[in-house]
Amino acid sequence: MLAATSHACPGVMTELSERTKANMDVVLEETCRQLPHGGDHDSRRFIAERLIEAAQSGRSTLGELGIVARRALAEIIGKGG
Repeated sequence: MLAATSHACPGVMTELSERTKANMDVVLEETCRQLPHGGDHDSRRFIAERLIEAAQSGRSTLGELGIVARRALAEIIGKGG
């Protein structure tokens, strides 16, 4: 599961909505299914970090998060990992 609280600015905590957190979890799981064995820890963390950044910037729908996750996945695959 992704972190419930995120840092939008240094020293400032921003709580993501329950819907956004649920969307992030769904997209992370769907995306990692494309990796062998559901992805290793580093790959999952990389995608999750990208999802958190997107949500913090206001991109929180399944579609928006899906695009972010697919780009992160392509970056992982492009690096050979």
